[in-house]
Amino acid sequence: MTDGTVLTGGGLSRRDGSSAGSRLRVAIVGGGFMAEVHSRAVRAARADLAGIVSSTPERSAAAADRLGIGRSYGSLDELLADDAIDVVHVTTPNALHADQAVAVLASGKDVVCEKPIATSIPDAERMVGAAQGRTATVPFVYRFHPLVREARARFASGEAGRVLSVNASYLQDWLLGSGDDNWRVDAEQGGRSRAFADIGSHLIDLVEFVSGDRVSRVVATKRTVFAERAAHAGITTEDAVAVVIETRSGALGTLLVSQVAPGRKNRLWLEIAGSAESVAFDQEQPETLWIGRRKGSLTIPRDADQLSEDAARLCVLPSGHPQGYQDAFNAFVADSYAAVAGENPDGLPRFADGLRAVRVTDAVIDSAESGTWIEMGTNE
Repeated sequence: MTDGTVLTGGGLSRRDGSSAGSRLRVAIVGGGFMAEVHSRAVRAARADLAGIVSSTPERSAAAADRLGIGRSYGSLDELLADDAIDVVHVTTPNALHADQAVAVLASGKDVVCEKPIATSIPDAERMVGAAQGRTATVPFVYRFHPLVREARARFASGEAGRVLSVNASYLQDWLLGSGDDNWRVDAEQGGRSRAFADIGSHLIDLVEFVSGDRVSRVVATKRTVFAERAAHAGITTEDAVAVVIETRSGALGTLLVSQVAPGRKNRLWLEIAGSAESVAFDQEQPETLWIGRRKGSLTIPRDADQLSEDAARLCVLPSGHPQGYQDAFNAFVADSYAAVAGENPDGLPRFADGLRAVRVTDAVIDSAESGTWIEMGTNE
């Protein structure tokens, strides 16, 4: 960042004491769906959405017009040369993330980079190294559902007991037919893993975030249902993957990830059984958390008066007024900007968390290709 910011009652402003017109200035790289999600979160954080760049000057101008952004840049280099920009959001195809995020950091700006942060472990490690001394975050936004924080608090406090097992899945249907296509199916753009890198990364992040435990080894199998789609042939990236995990504490678990599950639009399900109680969260029904007990199971609503402090902090609407995905994304961006201002928000996913997801993804795909258990390093 060029000149520092602090949080104020009116949003983010610069430390030089100026106010009007001097809010945190943000630019976006990429002009697709995720750029739209990020743009809404930037505005919700009361930052100044100052510019955007896409793959060509023409696409940059079209994205700026569609998203109501005042300036489009002709190239990433032009954006990075603009000293008025403080934070850059990278929302491009996966294979571009590493070089673009490193360039952003080298220019003296802070960065929010979409997941997976890289398509290889060396690139992700390079990004972590480049981020030293700066704010560099990755949108594992499901951490920002209030009831995910409540689930985490129950394990962190010991109320749920010792972790015994994990049952988790992330199911979508947007690539169900052979005519459904997207750049993500192409390994050159998306990396060697598709379904697990794209949505399984969220799942493994939540498993470790909520349980406080680490996956120690994995064994997996994967399937590519369609080797040919509307605009791609010879597809090698997976449509679905099933994983058995063991954790450092000795817990067992199963993960199922699929982008070809009819009727499932964005069904992230997480159930962790502790020795005292089970905790289950359904992202498509994010207003309740199921607490399973041998006697007296219950459902907890998203009600700040009934939740842990960290969960209550994220309740931006009164109970009974549903919060969802965009609210979680907005909270992630707000915490990222608080970190830019020098704060240290609890649970903020940074590039080290992105690297962890890349390591687990590589282990899952290595296992599926070799048919063997893959051990995770004890220091990871």
